[in-house]
Amino acid sequence: MKITNSIKPESCCSSAQNTCCEPKTEPCCTKVEKILSIDFLYLDLDTCERCKTSDEALREALDSLSSVLDSLGYRVELKTVNISSRELAIEYRLVSSPTIRVNGIDICRELVESECVDCGDLCGDSVDCRAFIYKGEKYEQPPVSMIMEGILKAIYKPQSVVEEPYILPKNLERFFAGIDKNRNNSCYN
Repeated sequence: MKITNSIKPESCCSSAQNTCCEPKTEPCCTKVEKILSIDFLYLDLDTCERCKTSDEALREALDSLSSVLDSLGYRVELKTVNISSRELAIEYRLVSSPTIRVNGIDICRELVESECVDCGDLCGDSVDCRAFIYKGEKYEQPPVSMIMEGILKAIYKPQSVVEEPYILPKNLERFFAGIDKNRNNSCYN
């Protein structure tokens, strides 16, 4: 999905058409690549259905938008990160799993969680994971259309990332404590 966009001086180019207004013997346009940075942060893709289906929905949304993003001159940088430790959760400032961020902005407008049996089984405790509110309905994985809207919003209504103090949420602390306990009690140690 690597496409470069032409940026042209206003005097000779049409920004709406991304083409020069008149034939030139030398190019009047400068090639500039636009990057759309997408982070998919998750706790587990092997056991957790919520994480797996969110990953699939993200990939379907990107596939559906690929020709639009290409025509707009965007190259997508998709980073999938298995948040497997407290340290990674803190580094990536994870508030709930799964999380999809576009250009650093979470596509969810509000944080809603519900019990995740799969992640609870992984850590041996009750754990809530992200639920997605879209058009007044609650989903365990984000609808493809919600992800597509989040991507397009990042392009057409970009927002600045606001860095707020971060504290590992108690829910994630409980998850990692359970994972650590399970690792220490494992017969493989």
